[in-house]
Amino acid sequence: MKITKDKVVSFHYALVNADGEVLDGSRDGNPLPYLHGHQNIVPGLEAAMTDHEVGDKFEVKVAPEQGYGQRDEAKVSLVDRASFAGFTELSEGMVCQMEDEQGEPQFVAITKIDEQEVTVDANHPFAGLELNFDVEVMEVRDATEEELSAGRVDL
Repeated sequence: MKITKDKVVSFHYALVNADGEVLDGSRDGNPLPYLHGHQNIVPGLEAAMTDHEVGDKFEVKVAPEQGYGQRDEAKVSLVDRASFAGFTELSEGMVCQMEDEQGEPQFVAITKIDEQEVTVDANHPFAGLELNFDVEVMEVRDATEEELSAGRVDL
């Protein structure tokens, strides 16, 4: 069965940077399931998955525009350190949830801490990077009515 819209696909992957370092992956655990054609994975990878079948192994390079986008320096901001007074620990590299200007929750990474301010970055950690995926298709099946109405597969 080929991967087409409304199929549930389970796949193993390794996400590798330009230096060959594995940044993320599923090989040490369960394959990642998703509903094809519903924007549940980065667009460039989803497009590359189309028409593959169980057992297919392939590599694909995904440009930032088809991955997590380009870095946006407007998503880097300074926050008064007093805003973090309730935190028991505060360190560079830590990820926390804050509200954006519209009051919506967003995850940010703390990139710098000084006496007065904390620099936070709301860019995805892989924004601006070319993504190199090593993929193995493990399962392809028809989606259930519940999965189609939800537009995703519950993990």
